[in-house]
Amino acid sequence: MSTIQRDGFGSRFGVLVAVAGSAVGLGNLWRFPYMVGNNGGAAFIILYLAFVIVLCLPIMFSEFIIGRRTQSNAFGAIKKLAPRSGWLTIGVISVVASVAIMSFYSVVGGWTLDYIIKSFSPSFLTSDSSSLAGQFSGYTSSSVMPVVTHLLFLAISALIVVAGVKNGIERYSKILMPVLFFLVLLLAIRSLTLDGAGAGVEFLFKPDFSKITGKTALAALGQAFFSLSLGMGCIITYGSYVNKKENLFKISFISAFADTGFAILAGLAVVPAVFAFGISPSEGPSLVFITLPQVFAQLPFGQIISIAFFFILLIAALTSAISLLEVIVAFCTEELKWSRKGAVIATFLLIGFFGSLSSLSQGILADVKVFGKTFFDFFDYTSSNIMLPVGGLLVVLFVGWKMKVSDVYDELTSGATISLKGWIFKSILFIIKYVAPIAILIVLINSLL
Repeated sequence: MSTIQRDGFGSRFGVLVAVAGSAVGLGNLWRFPYMVGNNGGAAFIILYLAFVIVLCLPIMFSEFIIGRRTQSNAFGAIKKLAPRSGWLTIGVISVVASVAIMSFYSVVGGWTLDYIIKSFSPSFLTSDSSSLAGQFSGYTSSSVMPVVTHLLFLAISALIVVAGVKNGIERYSKILMPVLFFLVLLLAIRSLTLDGAGAGVEFLFKPDFSKITGKTALAALGQAFFSLSLGMGCIITYGSYVNKKENLFKISFISAFADTGFAILAGLAVVPAVFAFGISPSEGPSLVFITLPQVFAQLPFGQIISIAFFFILLIAALTSAISLLEVIVAFCTEELKWSRKGAVIATFLLIGFFGSLSSLSQGILADVKVFGKTFFDFFDYTSSNIMLPVGGLLVVLFVGWKMKVSDVYDELTSGATISLKGWIFKSILFIIKYVAPIAILIVLINSLL
């Protein structure tokens, strides 16, 4: 065991809100609505839910098992269980994926900061879509403000992480997550009461399976991984801070249920409102920042709703950002033996640089491409559609085929203190060993055909 005095969560509620906070973020409020809009609505949601149940839960079990068994960061955990082996790739992917995701995620977090400020201006909200598009493109193509807001958002996240697990991540998650749920619930209720909202509800819940393709399946899988923070080391890292007495089985189910429920709630908050005002749900990443202000402009107390919504986005972004930063910081403190403050500063500088490149992708660096993609799109695509599924695949293969079955059982039952029927454990192990790897491979291969 490491000689470093490790921080940890102080309560079961703290574990739940921190893990839920990692999962519930921009992936739900910003990414989920436009992914649903771009991929056929209800059919995409059904695929997404199927992946969560069949693939993501077993992977979440596996990541929690690895983290708590070793009490180490994502890289150090594999190093303890399989030293000097190719399995260390899991740890490498976790750290690299966290850097890649934060390199575009913090940019969107910066957009939310800018739009909170914009919402206070009476002239911001308008039903003129071209005006809103002009505001958004003018801001994102600027050579200064996107970088400034990206760095400001990153600095806020870093200040939370530098305080540690119990006094930073857990403390703020306990405050931010209940506030986030309450505000989104209010917005969903308001959205559902609009005239014409029924068409949006039908779009969300009446499937058209003819719209499903290999790319749709990959998009649903990538969204499920992105939303639940799988394959990026967050769950392994958070799992390493979980007390040995806690029920990993229960924590995983509650976290997955909370995230999935929140994703559907976010869809109900956004999509019915979009349909109520005759706007296309397939607007893409700009849906939240161009389309929704147009909706808010036509609602009573629209300015207040706009301020509240973008504040919600900021909270959602922060809860996930701190979990991603912790993956990198834990690696630096435990493997490189840096102080927490030094690790946070180094992480800030690294992501600050790559994020700045992403933030300029719609401006002066728009013509600079990496494999045909802008920096923003490159970090988004490679992390969500490649690194996370591959990382998740390696995790289930590792737990299913490399770890001792007795160790897996010991963690799932918290040292045999929690009752788990034999057939349930065998079913979980079967899914981890066979179903999850095969399903992920099929989706990945099908997406390339």
